[in-house]
Amino acid sequence: MSQQKVGLVGWRGMVGSVLMQRMQEEQDFAHIEPTFFTTSQKGSAAPDFAGKDAGVLEDAHDIEALSKQDIIITCQGGDYTKAVYNDLRATGWNGYWIDAASALRMKDDAVIILDPVNRKEIDSGIEKGIRTYVGGNCTVSLMLLALGGLFEKDLVEWASPMTYQAASGSGAQHMRELINQMGA
Repeated sequence: MSQQKVGLVGWRGMVGSVLMQRMQEEQDFAHIEPTFFTTSQKGSAAPDFAGKDAGVLEDAHDIEALSKQDIIITCQGGDYTKAVYNDLRATGWNGYWIDAASALRMKDDAVIILDPVNRKEIDSGIEKGIRTYVGGNCTVSLMLLALGGLFEKDLVEWASPMTYQAASGSGAQHMRELINQMGA
């Protein structure tokens, strides 16, 4: 049986680098044919996470190159998803799109993945032929991992999480401003 062709986008950032580490630890690269995509260094040598030659970095905006993949895993962010996803699907590409960004979370043909909390929804999506899977908001995801069992057993009616995610997501300058405003 041939291995699935898996395109990896955004593998150098914080989320992507953790994913690469986990995939190495779990020996996932032994079961796929990886292609590494970049937004800035096309033609450079691809990393050897896989322990095998992955060739050179491909252009992350090259729809034709992306369309050759069976699965695309992206941690590149919402702007990238917005720039590429619809054009790729418009070519007739019917592969799996797995995305850490929020851009597709509310689409009817996407499933938010947070296994084991919503494993039934994930399995149902696969059975229905859904091909787009997206990560949830990180704060909500962590909260649900901790509280999911309590919700499932009706021991918690509702929760209202509040974070400084908007400030942290906008960069260090805004975090310093927040800290100053808090009087720290």
